[in-house]
Amino acid sequence: MPELYFPGVAGTTPMRVLHVDSARGWRGGQNQVLLTASTMASLGHDVVLACQADGVLEKRARTAGLEVRPLRFHGDWSPGAVWGLVQLLRRARPDVVQLHDPHATAAGMLAARVAGNPRTVVTRRVDFRLRGRLSRWKYRAADRVIAVSRAISSVLTTDGIPSAKVRVVHEGVVDRPPRPGGREILAELGCPPEALVVGNVAALTDHKDHATLLEAAARVLPRVPEARFVVVGDGELRPGLERRARELGLGGACVFTGSRDDLDRLLPAFTVFCLSSHMEGLGTSLLDAMCFSRPVVATAAGGIPEAVADGSSGRVVPVRDPAALAEALVEVLGDTATREAMGRAGRRRFEEGFTAEHMTRETLWVYAELEATPKGS
Repeated sequence: MPELYFPGVAGTTPMRVLHVDSARGWRGGQNQVLLTASTMASLGHDVVLACQADGVLEKRARTAGLEVRPLRFHGDWSPGAVWGLVQLLRRARPDVVQLHDPHATAAGMLAARVAGNPRTVVTRRVDFRLRGRLSRWKYRAADRVIAVSRAISSVLTTDGIPSAKVRVVHEGVVDRPPRPGGREILAELGCPPEALVVGNVAALTDHKDHATLLEAAARVLPRVPEARFVVVGDGELRPGLERRARELGLGGACVFTGSRDDLDRLLPAFTVFCLSSHMEGLGTSLLDAMCFSRPVVATAAGGIPEAVADGSSGRVVPVRDPAALAEALVEVLGDTATREAMGRAGRRRFEEGFTAEHMTRETLWVYAELEATPKGS
Protein backbone atom coordinates (compact mmCIF):
# COMPACT_ATOMS: atom_id res chain seq x y z
CA MET A 1 0.00 0.00 0.00
CA PRO A 2 1.46 3.42 -0.95
CA GLU A 3 2.31 6.06 1.60
CA LEU A 4 -0.28 8.61 2.67
CA TYR A 5 0.74 12.24 2.87
CA PHE A 6 1.55 13.63 6.28
CA PRO A 7 2.84 17.21 6.62
CA GLY A 8 6.56 17.30 7.28
CA VAL A 9 7.16 13.59 6.64
CA ALA A 10 9.80 12.94 4.00
CA GLY A 11 8.75 10.89 1.00
CA THR A 12 5.07 11.77 1.21
CA THR A 13 3.34 14.27 -1.05
CA PRO A 14 -0.05 15.98 -0.86
CA MET A 15 -2.76 15.11 -3.33
CA ARG A 16 -4.88 17.54 -5.32
CA VAL A 17 -8.51 16.51 -4.92
CA LEU A 18 -11.67 17.82 -6.53
CA HIS A 19 -14.89 17.08 -4.64
CA VAL A 20 -18.21 17.52 -6.48
CA ASP A 21 -21.70 17.73 -4.96
CA SER A 22 -24.86 19.01 -6.67
CA ALA A 23 -27.35 19.47 -3.81
CA ARG A 24 -28.87 22.86 -3.09
CA GLY A 25 -30.16 22.01 0.37
CA TRP A 26 -28.50 20.55 3.43
CA ARG A 27 -28.78 16.97 4.63
CA GLY A 28 -26.43 14.39 6.03
CA GLY A 29 -24.71 13.82 2.68
CA GLN A 30 -23.68 17.45 2.34
CA ASN A 31 -22.35 17.42 5.89
CA GLN A 32 -20.25 14.39 4.95
CA VAL A 33 -18.87 16.19 1.89
CA LEU A 34 -17.90 19.21 3.97
CA LEU A 35 -16.32 17.06 6.69
CA THR A 36 -14.31 15.04 4.18
CA ALA A 37 -13.07 18.06 2.23
CA SER A 38 -12.28 20.09 5.35
CA THR A 39 -10.43 17.24 7.05
CA MET A 40 -8.38 16.54 3.92
CA ALA A 41 -7.45 20.21 3.71
CA SER A 42 -6.45 20.21 7.38
CA LEU A 43 -4.14 17.25 6.66
CA GLY A 44 -2.32 19.30 4.03
CA HIS A 45 -3.99 18.15 0.83
CA ASP A 46 -4.91 20.60 -1.95
CA VAL A 47 -8.70 20.52 -2.00
CA VAL A 48 -11.24 22.16 -4.32
CA LEU A 49 -15.00 21.80 -3.91
CA ALA A 50 -17.36 22.22 -6.87
CA CYS A 51 -20.94 22.56 -5.66
CA GLN A 52 -24.35 24.05 -6.36
CA ALA A 53 -24.18 27.81 -6.80
CA ASP A 54 -25.97 29.62 -3.98
CA GLY A 55 -26.58 26.35 -2.15
CA VAL A 56 -26.08 25.76 1.55
CA LEU A 57 -22.91 23.75 0.97
CA GLU A 58 -21.29 26.63 -0.93
CA LYS A 59 -21.94 29.02 1.95
CA ARG A 60 -20.70 26.64 4.64
CA ALA A 61 -17.64 25.59 2.64
CA ARG A 62 -16.60 29.21 2.16
CA THR A 63 -17.04 29.80 5.88
CA ALA A 64 -14.80 26.78 6.50
CA GLY A 65 -12.10 28.36 4.31
CA LEU A 66 -12.26 25.87 1.44
CA GLU A 67 -11.58 26.73 -2.19
CA VAL A 68 -15.03 26.66 -3.78
CA ARG A 69 -16.15 26.62 -7.43
CA PRO A 70 -19.93 27.19 -7.71
CA LEU A 71 -21.75 25.58 -10.65
CA ARG A 72 -25.37 25.34 -11.80
CA PHE A 73 -26.58 21.75 -11.59
CA HIS A 74 -29.98 20.84 -13.04
CA GLY A 75 -30.42 17.06 -13.06
CA ASP A 76 -27.94 14.56 -14.50
CA TRP A 77 -27.00 16.26 -17.75
CA SER A 78 -26.60 19.95 -16.90
CA PRO A 79 -24.65 21.46 -19.82
CA GLY A 80 -23.45 24.38 -17.71
CA ALA A 81 -22.27 22.11 -14.90
CA VAL A 82 -20.61 19.63 -17.28
CA TRP A 83 -18.76 22.37 -19.16
CA GLY A 84 -17.80 24.08 -15.91
CA LEU A 85 -16.35 20.81 -14.64
CA VAL A 86 -14.47 20.25 -17.91
CA GLN A 87 -12.83 23.66 -17.58
CA LEU A 88 -12.08 23.08 -13.91
CA LEU A 89 -10.56 19.65 -14.58
CA ARG A 90 -8.34 21.01 -17.35
CA ARG A 91 -7.19 23.89 -15.20
CA ALA A 92 -6.80 22.17 -11.81
CA ARG A 93 -5.60 18.77 -13.08
CA PRO A 94 -6.61 16.94 -9.88
CA ASP A 95 -5.10 13.61 -8.91
CA VAL A 96 -8.54 12.34 -7.92
CA VAL A 97 -12.11 13.51 -8.49
CA GLN A 98 -14.64 12.38 -5.88
CA LEU A 99 -18.29 12.61 -6.94
CA HIS A 100 -20.68 12.63 -4.00
CA ASP A 101 -24.25 12.29 -5.33
CA PRO A 102 -26.01 10.87 -8.41
CA HIS A 103 -26.38 14.16 -10.34
CA ALA A 104 -22.78 15.12 -9.59
CA THR A 105 -21.72 11.65 -10.69
CA ALA A 106 -23.44 11.90 -14.09
CA ALA A 107 -22.04 15.37 -14.81
CA GLY A 108 -18.63 14.51 -13.38
CA MET A 109 -18.18 11.25 -15.30
CA LEU A 110 -19.11 12.93 -18.57
CA ALA A 111 -16.77 15.87 -17.85
CA ALA A 112 -13.97 13.47 -16.95
CA ARG A 113 -14.33 11.70 -20.31
CA VAL A 114 -14.01 15.03 -22.14
CA ALA A 115 -11.17 16.33 -19.96
CA GLY A 116 -8.79 13.40 -20.24
CA ASN A 117 -10.09 10.78 -17.81
CA PRO A 118 -8.68 11.76 -14.41
CA ARG A 119 -9.07 9.16 -11.66
CA THR A 120 -12.66 9.12 -10.43
CA VAL A 121 -14.15 7.95 -7.15
CA VAL A 122 -17.94 7.85 -6.72
CA THR A 123 -19.61 7.79 -3.31
CA ARG A 124 -22.84 5.88 -2.73
CA ARG A 125 -24.67 6.83 0.49
CA VAL A 126 -28.07 5.15 0.03
CA ASP A 127 -29.08 1.50 -0.13
CA PHE A 128 -31.58 2.01 -2.97
CA ARG A 129 -31.25 -0.32 -5.95
CA LEU A 130 -29.66 1.06 -9.12
CA ARG A 131 -32.40 1.59 -11.69
CA GLY A 132 -31.71 1.59 -15.42
CA ARG A 133 -28.64 1.52 -17.62
CA LEU A 134 -27.68 5.11 -16.91
CA SER A 135 -27.42 4.51 -13.16
CA ARG A 136 -25.34 1.41 -13.67
CA TRP A 137 -23.07 3.15 -16.20
CA LYS A 138 -22.32 6.00 -13.79
CA TYR A 139 -20.95 3.60 -11.21
CA ARG A 140 -19.37 1.03 -13.52
CA ALA A 141 -17.42 3.80 -15.32
CA ALA A 142 -15.80 5.05 -12.11
CA ASP A 143 -12.36 3.83 -11.08
CA ARG A 144 -13.58 3.19 -7.53
CA VAL A 145 -16.93 3.30 -5.75
CA ILE A 146 -17.00 4.10 -2.05
CA ALA A 147 -19.97 2.52 -0.28
CA VAL A 148 -20.59 4.02 3.16
CA SER A 149 -21.69 0.66 4.53
CA ARG A 150 -21.34 -3.03 3.75
CA ALA A 151 -25.07 -3.11 3.09
CA ILE A 152 -24.67 -0.58 0.27
CA SER A 153 -21.70 -2.50 -1.07
CA SER A 154 -23.88 -5.59 -1.32
CA VAL A 155 -26.57 -3.68 -3.23
CA LEU A 156 -23.98 -2.31 -5.66
CA THR A 157 -22.45 -5.68 -6.45
CA THR A 158 -25.91 -7.27 -6.77
CA ASP A 159 -26.72 -4.60 -9.36
CA GLY A 160 -23.66 -5.40 -11.43
CA ILE A 161 -20.91 -3.12 -10.11
CA PRO A 162 -17.67 -5.16 -10.05
CA SER A 163 -16.68 -5.94 -6.47
CA ALA A 164 -13.04 -5.15 -7.37
CA LYS A 165 -14.07 -1.50 -7.73
CA VAL A 166 -16.07 -1.21 -4.49
CA ARG A 167 -14.55 -0.14 -1.18
CA VAL A 168 -16.42 0.28 2.10
CA VAL A 169 -15.65 3.46 4.03
CA HIS A 170 -18.06 4.04 6.89
CA GLU A 171 -19.33 7.57 7.34
CA GLY A 172 -18.09 9.56 10.31
CA VAL A 173 -18.88 12.68 12.30
CA VAL A 174 -16.76 15.16 14.20
CA ASP A 175 -15.75 14.11 17.71
CA ARG A 176 -16.83 16.93 19.99
CA PRO A 177 -18.16 17.39 23.53
CA PRO A 178 -21.86 18.00 24.14
CA ARG A 179 -22.90 21.61 24.56
CA PRO A 180 -24.91 22.63 27.64
CA GLY A 181 -28.52 23.73 27.61
CA GLY A 182 -30.29 20.67 26.20
CA ARG A 183 -32.68 20.19 29.10
CA GLU A 184 -33.74 23.83 28.86
CA ILE A 185 -34.52 23.34 25.17
CA LEU A 186 -36.57 20.24 25.98
CA ALA A 187 -38.50 22.24 28.57
CA GLU A 188 -39.25 24.87 25.93
CA LEU A 189 -40.56 22.06 23.72
CA GLY A 190 -42.96 21.00 26.47
CA CYS A 191 -41.04 18.12 28.05
CA PRO A 192 -41.34 18.11 31.86
CA PRO A 193 -38.15 17.69 33.95
CA GLU A 194 -38.91 14.04 34.74
CA ALA A 195 -39.58 13.08 31.12
CA LEU A 196 -37.77 10.18 29.47
CA VAL A 197 -37.15 11.64 26.02
CA VAL A 198 -36.98 9.53 22.88
CA GLY A 199 -35.32 11.68 20.24
CA ASN A 200 -35.30 11.24 16.48
CA VAL A 201 -33.29 13.36 14.00
CA ALA A 202 -34.10 12.66 10.34
CA ALA A 203 -35.66 14.20 7.27
CA LEU A 204 -39.40 13.52 7.16
CA THR A 205 -39.28 11.30 4.09
CA ASP A 206 -40.67 7.85 3.33
CA HIS A 207 -37.52 5.78 3.87
CA LYS A 208 -37.01 7.24 7.37
CA ASP A 209 -40.37 5.64 8.24
CA HIS A 210 -41.57 7.96 11.00
CA ALA A 211 -44.96 6.24 10.70
CA THR A 212 -43.51 3.20 12.46
CA LEU A 213 -42.04 5.43 15.16
CA LEU A 214 -45.46 7.00 15.82
CA GLU A 215 -47.13 3.58 15.99
CA ALA A 216 -44.46 2.46 18.45
CA ALA A 217 -44.94 5.62 20.53
CA ALA A 218 -48.64 4.79 20.92
CA ARG A 219 -47.61 1.42 22.36
CA VAL A 220 -44.91 2.84 24.64
CA LEU A 221 -46.92 5.58 26.36
CA PRO A 222 -49.40 3.33 28.24
CA ARG A 223 -46.42 1.46 29.72
CA VAL A 224 -44.08 4.44 30.18
CA PRO A 225 -46.36 7.47 30.75
CA GLU A 226 -43.40 9.79 31.39
CA ALA A 227 -42.01 9.15 27.90
CA ARG A 228 -41.93 11.99 25.40
CA PHE A 229 -41.08 11.78 21.68
CA VAL A 230 -39.18 14.64 20.03
CA VAL A 231 -38.98 14.45 16.22
CA VAL A 232 -36.38 16.81 14.74
CA GLY A 233 -36.39 17.43 11.00
CA ASP A 234 -38.60 18.57 8.16
CA GLY A 235 -39.86 17.24 4.87
CA GLU A 236 -42.82 16.69 2.60
CA LEU A 237 -44.43 14.13 4.91
CA ARG A 238 -44.67 16.40 7.95
CA PRO A 239 -48.39 17.35 7.64
CA GLY A 240 -49.46 13.74 7.28
CA LEU A 241 -47.26 12.60 10.17
CA GLU A 242 -48.60 15.31 12.46
CA ARG A 243 -52.13 14.25 11.50
CA ARG A 244 -51.30 10.61 12.25
CA ALA A 245 -49.88 11.57 15.65
CA ARG A 246 -53.19 13.25 16.49
CA GLU A 247 -55.15 10.21 15.30
CA LEU A 248 -53.07 8.01 17.60
CA GLY A 249 -53.82 10.29 20.54
CA LEU A 250 -50.19 11.18 21.18
CA GLY A 251 -51.04 14.79 22.00
CA GLY A 252 -48.31 16.71 23.79
CA ALA A 253 -46.26 13.53 24.22
CA CYS A 254 -45.00 13.91 20.65
CA VAL A 255 -43.58 17.15 19.29
CA PHE A 256 -42.35 17.91 15.77
CA THR A 257 -39.68 20.60 16.00
CA GLY A 258 -38.81 21.11 12.33
CA SER A 259 -35.17 21.60 11.37
CA ARG A 260 -32.92 22.95 14.11
CA ASP A 261 -29.34 24.22 14.32
CA ASP A 262 -28.79 23.45 18.02
CA LEU A 263 -28.45 19.67 17.84
CA ASP A 264 -25.19 19.63 19.83
CA ARG A 265 -27.27 20.89 22.76
CA LEU A 266 -30.48 19.00 22.11
CA LEU A 267 -29.26 15.54 21.14
CA PRO A 268 -27.14 14.94 24.28
CA ALA A 269 -30.24 15.65 26.38
CA PHE A 270 -32.22 12.79 24.82
CA THR A 271 -32.67 9.76 27.05
CA VAL A 272 -32.65 7.44 24.03
CA PHE A 273 -32.00 8.09 20.35
CA CYS A 274 -34.34 6.25 17.97
CA LEU A 275 -34.07 5.77 14.20
CA SER A 276 -36.97 3.90 12.59
CA SER A 277 -35.89 3.81 8.91
CA HIS A 278 -36.93 0.99 6.58
CA MET A 279 -34.03 1.92 4.23
CA GLU A 280 -30.81 3.56 5.43
CA GLY A 281 -27.29 3.81 4.08
CA LEU A 282 -25.83 4.17 7.56
CA GLY A 283 -27.44 7.09 9.41
CA THR A 284 -25.11 9.87 10.55
CA SER A 285 -27.56 11.14 13.16
CA LEU A 286 -27.12 7.91 15.10
CA LEU A 287 -23.34 8.43 14.89
CA ASP A 288 -23.90 11.82 16.53
CA ALA A 289 -25.86 10.03 19.25
CA MET A 290 -23.01 7.58 19.76
CA CYS A 291 -20.53 10.46 19.93
CA PHE A 292 -22.59 11.88 22.81
CA SER A 293 -22.84 8.48 24.54
CA ARG A 294 -26.57 8.13 23.91
CA PRO A 295 -28.06 4.63 23.77
CA VAL A 296 -29.65 3.86 20.40
CA VAL A 297 -32.79 1.95 19.51
CA ALA A 298 -33.00 1.50 15.75
CA THR A 299 -34.15 -0.75 12.96
CA ALA A 300 -32.02 -3.23 11.05
CA ALA A 301 -32.20 -1.12 7.88
CA GLY A 302 -29.19 -0.97 5.58
CA GLY A 303 -25.95 -0.24 7.40
CA ILE A 304 -27.45 0.51 10.83
CA PRO A 305 -26.40 -2.86 12.34
CA GLU A 306 -22.81 -2.09 11.29
CA ALA A 307 -22.82 0.87 13.68
CA VAL A 308 -25.17 -0.25 16.46
CA ALA A 309 -24.33 -3.50 18.25
CA ASP A 310 -27.61 -5.06 19.37
CA GLY A 311 -27.60 -5.68 23.10
CA SER A 312 -24.35 -3.76 23.61
CA SER A 313 -24.55 -0.17 22.36
CA GLY A 314 -28.30 -0.29 21.79
CA ARG A 315 -31.11 -2.38 20.40
CA VAL A 316 -31.70 -3.27 16.75
CA VAL A 317 -35.14 -4.50 15.70
CA PRO A 318 -36.77 -5.54 12.40
CA VAL A 319 -37.91 -2.80 10.04
CA ARG A 320 -41.59 -1.77 9.91
CA ASP A 321 -42.35 -3.58 13.17
CA PRO A 322 -43.89 -1.07 15.62
CA ALA A 323 -44.43 -3.71 18.30
CA ALA A 324 -40.75 -4.76 18.30
CA LEU A 325 -39.62 -1.13 18.26
CA ALA A 326 -41.91 -0.31 21.18
CA GLU A 327 -40.71 -3.33 23.17
CA ALA A 328 -37.07 -2.30 22.71
CA LEU A 329 -37.84 1.29 23.73
CA VAL A 330 -39.67 0.15 26.86
CA GLU A 331 -36.74 -2.10 27.75
CA VAL A 332 -34.13 0.63 27.40
CA LEU A 333 -36.22 3.41 28.94
CA GLY A 334 -36.92 1.23 31.97
CA ASP A 335 -33.33 0.61 33.06
CA THR A 336 -30.95 3.46 33.84
CA ALA A 337 -27.93 1.18 34.26
CA THR A 338 -28.56 -0.44 30.87
CA ARG A 339 -28.86 2.95 29.19
CA GLU A 340 -25.61 4.17 30.68
CA ALA A 341 -23.76 0.97 29.70
CA MET A 342 -25.12 1.18 26.15
CA GLY A 343 -24.10 4.82 25.92
CA ARG A 344 -20.53 3.98 26.94
CA ALA A 345 -20.37 1.08 24.49
CA GLY A 346 -21.66 3.28 21.68
CA ARG A 347 -19.04 5.89 22.46
CA ARG A 348 -16.31 3.25 22.21
CA ARG A 349 -17.63 2.05 18.84
CA PHE A 350 -17.72 5.64 17.62
CA GLU A 351 -14.10 6.25 18.63
CA GLU A 352 -12.96 3.02 16.98
CA GLY A 353 -14.41 3.56 13.53
CA PHE A 354 -16.94 6.34 13.00
CA THR A 355 -15.10 9.63 13.46
CA ALA A 356 -14.66 12.14 10.63
CA GLU A 357 -10.90 11.70 10.81
CA HIS A 358 -11.19 7.91 10.49
CA MET A 359 -13.53 8.30 7.49
CA THR A 360 -11.18 10.76 5.79
CA ARG A 361 -8.06 8.67 6.27
CA GLU A 362 -9.84 5.59 4.92
CA THR A 363 -10.91 7.63 1.90
CA LEU A 364 -7.32 8.76 1.37
CA TRP A 365 -6.22 5.13 1.42
CA VAL A 366 -8.67 4.48 -1.43
CA TYR A 367 -7.08 7.38 -3.34
CA ALA A 368 -3.58 6.13 -2.63
CA GLU A 369 -4.45 2.60 -3.74
CA LEU A 370 -5.93 4.01 -6.92
CA GLU A 371 -2.88 6.15 -7.66
CA ALA A 372 -0.68 3.06 -7.33
CA THR A 373 -2.87 1.03 -9.70
CA PRO A 374 -2.71 1.15 -13.51
CA LYS A 375 -5.69 2.88 -15.09
CA GLY A 376 -8.55 0.53 -15.77
CA SER A 377 -7.63 -1.83 -12.94
